[in-house]
Amino acid sequence: MSTEHVHSGATQTIDQTQARVDLTAALRWADRQNLSEGVCNHFSLALPGTLDRFLLNPQGIHWSEMCASDLIVVDAAGQVSDGKHTAEPSAFFIHSSVHRSRPSAKCVLHAHPPYCTALSCLDGGRLEMCSQNAIRFYGRVACDDTYNGAAFDDDEGDRISSKLQDRDVLFMANHGVLVTGDSIATAFDDLYYLERAAMTQIIAMSAGRPLRIIPDDVCQMAYGQFGAESEQAYHFLEAIKRILMRECPEFLE
Repeated sequence: MSTEHVHSGATQTIDQTQARVDLTAALRWADRQNLSEGVCNHFSLALPGTLDRFLLNPQGIHWSEMCASDLIVVDAAGQVSDGKHTAEPSAFFIHSSVHRSRPSAKCVLHAHPPYCTALSCLDGGRLEMCSQNAIRFYGRVACDDTYNGAAFDDDEGDRISSKLQDRDVLFMANHGVLVTGDSIATAFDDLYYLERAAMTQIIAMSAGRPLRIIPDDVCQMAYGQFGAESEQAYHFLEAIKRILMRECPEFLE
């Protein structure tokens, strides 16, 4: 599993074997962090070395038992080109549309984490700049305020991806969230901290007192500080893999 990690703003390159390991690690850790829901929800990653295929967790496998070999490869037509399992229909329609419309979105994570989903169920619910974790998403969040049922066709997949526009995160009304990134590490780091920010906001709102909103100029300054610490996402994923290799090394299989 050769991996080349290049920092200081350079692009991180990984081979297909390592891509499988990293995506599986993210799925397993997401389950431990209560970011999963049954055997639903889906993570995808553009398959290194290809332009029209992506890795996807298959239908029916619980994230806590996912192994690298369980991941499937789906092509632009929605056909499984590699793998022993099937794709959940909405997974293809959502992820394929985002990968097509946003080539920079190498990784696309769709989940129903409880606090983010609760925020999406509020009328006019928005992630407010009321905590340090929320500032990580300053100017990066889009909202789809229409719930239109499950994404079981191209039209709904395209409608959802169009709401993302040029942002990295989409809150999906009455549904959940969509998080994109240029790598598994950056996307998963964002998903983790997005749920933490939503959790802090929901807990603070439950006190029945006004939120203390951070001024725009401070948000802009602090957001710049977080940008300077972008290597954190890489180190987070590496730590996750070290823990999983000690506790459940079969995830590599």
